[in-house]
Amino acid sequence: MATMANDKVRVGIIGCGGIANGKHMPGLKFVPEAEMVAFCDLEESRAEAAKAKYGTKDAKVYTDYKKLLEDASIDVVHVCTPNRSHSYITVDALEAGKHVMCEKPMAINSVEAMKMIDAAKRTGKKLTIGYQNRQRNDSQYLKEAAVRGEFGDIYYAKAFAVRRRFVPTWGVFLNEYEQGGGPLIDIGTHALDLTLWTMDNYKPKYCVGTSYHKFRYQTQTGNACGDWDPNEFTVEDSAFGFIVMENGATISLESAWALNTLEVREAQTLICGTKGGADMLDGLRFNSVEGNRQVVKNIDLNVGAVAYYSGNGGGSDAEREAYQWIHSIIDDKEPCVLPEQAYCVTQILEGIYESAKTGDIVFLNK
Repeated sequence: MATMANDKVRVGIIGCGGIANGKHMPGLKFVPEAEMVAFCDLEESRAEAAKAKYGTKDAKVYTDYKKLLEDASIDVVHVCTPNRSHSYITVDALEAGKHVMCEKPMAINSVEAMKMIDAAKRTGKKLTIGYQNRQRNDSQYLKEAAVRGEFGDIYYAKAFAVRRRFVPTWGVFLNEYEQGGGPLIDIGTHALDLTLWTMDNYKPKYCVGTSYHKFRYQTQTGNACGDWDPNEFTVEDSAFGFIVMENGATISLESAWALNTLEVREAQTLICGTKGGADMLDGLRFNSVEGNRQVVKNIDLNVGAVAYYSGNGGGSDAEREAYQWIHSIIDDKEPCVLPEQAYCVTQILEGIYESAKTGDIVFLNK
């Protein structure tokens, strides 16, 4: 349980860049039971700007995250730094007695991810990973339908994270050392998480994958974020994987920042079961057989949405994510995203990268 000074969960933000400003801090600001009392960034001006916009009047600013962790009054830490630092900052925060929300992906590899899980178990603190796409209306509806058994045995799925020309040219997105990869670990991770969660299947057997770096030296790229610097573009521009689960179910994963295709979709899933299936290709569509006829149902998520989300406290995905996370601490219950689930995502992505390098099948959970 949180210290709950003044009936508030006190939050410290480590990393005040794009994802903190775009999701974490706006989401937390919506939650009345939370207050942001500390901000840390290597660039002090960014931490100061975050404090001015989101912090309490007496919020503190740091450039060294370890100094922030020394504040015993802080209950929760959000880790919003480049991927390489996720593991060691999270472990340090857990060891300092903080609950941790770490931005996706969990870590750059499964070894680092397991260190995070071990630290959470050792300290008894809560750990979750920022897969906010689970909080979308369509995702929640799809999950509830799967739980009700509407699809039967889900044995095939596709995870989509494909952009035509949207390579992020800011920050360290193109830096393999800092990020561990490109679109596969950046946006493919969301699509895979959504798919595994819907299937409720976290036992991968093996995978095979390919990755491509075809666009690095192109000029006049038409990129939505402007042309990239070839010297900085050290990650793949697309990657694809095929995963076989222990029960025989299969998943196809597509991820790209730059692909010459009009089939653009991101953080979406398609599932096929013995009773029916569903996809997110044109809104949320269910397909099945009724009265010996093939049936397609388009789900209107606007009707009854308020009632459906009664009690979750939010409108945007960021608000819902923050609300359920803070309340998992207040009510001492499991957060929506369990670290073991996020570990499985990291394990599979790592396997796809390895397979792409070696050309071999990679067996998981050996």
